[in-house]
Amino acid sequence: MDLVYLNGEYVPKSSANISIFDRGLLFSDAVYEVISVIDDRLIDMDRHVSRLERSLGELSINAFADWTAISQYLVAENKLKEGLIYLQVSRGVMDEREYRWPAPDTPPTIFAFAQERALLENPMANRGMRIITRPDLRWQRCDIKTTQLLYASLMKMEAVAAGVDDVWMTRDDMITEGTSQNAHIISSDGVLISHQLDRRILPGVTRIEMLAQAGSMELTVEERAFSIDEAKNAAEAFVTSSTLLVMPVVEIDGHRIGDGKPGDQTGKIRQNYLAAVQRASSTTN
Repeated sequence: MDLVYLNGEYVPKSSANISIFDRGLLFSDAVYEVISVIDDRLIDMDRHVSRLERSLGELSINAFADWTAISQYLVAENKLKEGLIYLQVSRGVMDEREYRWPAPDTPPTIFAFAQERALLENPMANRGMRIITRPDLRWQRCDIKTTQLLYASLMKMEAVAAGVDDVWMTRDDMITEGTSQNAHIISSDGVLISHQLDRRILPGVTRIEMLAQAGSMELTVEERAFSIDEAKNAAEAFVTSSTLLVMPVVEIDGHRIGDGKPGDQTGKIRQNYLAAVQRASSTTN
């Protein structure tokens, strides 16, 4: 994965240099996307582009590029069969460190790279994830996909220290989302519950298709917040993200979910999701 994209050029990663005065580096004044690649095809690229452009608009970052062409070129030139494309856009470089934004015509810094990762054969799909809950202390605009990820990183390290797979974050005892995933449960009466879209969660790209597949399975869907106790008493639980896809959760705060094994409905949603996005990518890539 040697070739990367930086500000209009494809260069070896050893030659990709960014100024120390870039606002993405100094202030996390940047947004990003992570796009899955399966069978050398970009997954849900149109939705990723839409979310990227929304994030740029929310932060008034003026950046325009053929995001799909950049990503496709990196997949092809790096011979990436399965993994991800990381794409980041910052507000650009200033002459010196300054809180106030530079002039609107300041060129943004745009870079992207390819990374190999096993997505389809992730062993967690068979064993399920073990989760702990922690307070959600992030900023109040979690709906913008910014590079302000330090708290999420801290929580992932808490999970490592606790010997579990990840953290679900909470506000007022209600689950918001995971450190890098949307969180969902299926209640004992078969209702799929997913936090509503608002400023407390990221509008997940995988979440969109997952909900569509749940609807096709005639599952009742409620988009609302759910409590820690609801999650612990659910029949099934799972997360969605571009790299985990649809991944079952079998334990929350040491409490077994259902029978402690990946749920049947979660497995069906995962299978249907994969079939749907692979069909779509074969016609759009």
